[in-house]
Order: sequence, then structure tokens, then C-alpha cells
Amino acid sequence: MRAWTISGRSLTLRQGDLTRARTEAVVNAANPGLAGGGGVDGAIHRAAGPMLLEACLAIVRSRGRLAPGRAVLTQGFGLAARYVIHTVGPIWRGGGRQEEATLRAAYVNSLALAAENEISSLAFPAISCGAYGYPLDLAAAVALRALCAGLESGLAQGAEMYLRGDAAFEIWTDAARNILGRPERA
Repeated sequence: MRAWTISGRSLTLRQGDLTRARTEAVVNAANPGLAGGGGVDGAIHRAAGPMLLEACLAIVRSRGRLAPGRAVLTQGFGLAARYVIHTVGPIWRGGGRQEEATLRAAYVNSLALAAENEISSLAFPAISCGAYGYPLDLAAAVALRALCAGLESGLAQGAEMYLRGDAAFEIWTDAARNILGRPERA
């Protein structure tokens, strides 16, 4: 674990299972159809149970597919977290197709939706870094800056990044040190 304080609010990097996060909400790196799938999305759906899929499909029926960078809220059902914020990150296509802006929007819109619903603590995955192919080092810088800005503006009291594996954790830790300096807790 690595932790920093930003304007009296906490930003934490953790290794582990996002589905076990003890925050008020977990953020799901969803697909546009909100239908579950592989990676983080599949893990969240499996842990939350079938009612999550029903809630997601109801959203798609009423609003249509979720555009990249947007976010919607459901209950957490079988998760420790009370809520799931679903957001769609960009598919990496080399960086010339607004991937950075879309990734930033996924984090910012998730934080804004949390604030709208009085959710003070969130756990995030590395959005778009799995099947969508966003390079970890580039994603880390975008995500960490977006999270810092959201914490500074009071959109949440705490944000936790859950990372899988030593390599991902070290890449994100290095990016955080470059942006925020040495962690206060290591």
C-alpha cells in the first residue's frame, strides 16, 4: 500500500482484489453494453451476483449503451461496497483518437457521480489497461492527475486504486511519486 494526502483527502494505491474493497463504491471498467465480461468487469459481476446484471441491462434498455468516458450507478448487491459506478474507458489505438481525454473523463465522471450521490470513498481499477490495451504508464499519469484534481475539488474524501500484480503496482507507484512526491504511508 502507498498513500498520499491531497487537500486533506486520501489517495491510496493497493494491490489486491477490487471486489473486496471496503469503500462505499467500486468503479467498474465496464463495456458499453454493461453486460459483464472478462477482467475487472466479469469479476465484479460474479462477486455482486445476478441482480447486478439485471440492473445494468435495465439501464441499457432505458438509456442505451454507455458511451466511453460516461458513468452510471447501480447498487453493489453482493459486494462489500454499497454501490458500483460503471464507466467505459477508451480502447487504446495508439493515442491519436482522444484516448487520453476519454480516460480522464471516465475517472472525472465517476468522481462526479459519486459526489452527486454523496458517496465519499471509491475504489478504482486501472481503467482500460486490460483488454482495452491502454499502456499502464500512460494510464497511470492520466488517472492519478484526474483523481488528484477530483480530491482537491472535494468530489470524494478518498480514492483507492486497486492494481493487479507487482509490475502494475510499481508502475503506478512510480507515476504517483513523479506527480505527488514520496508517499506518506508505504
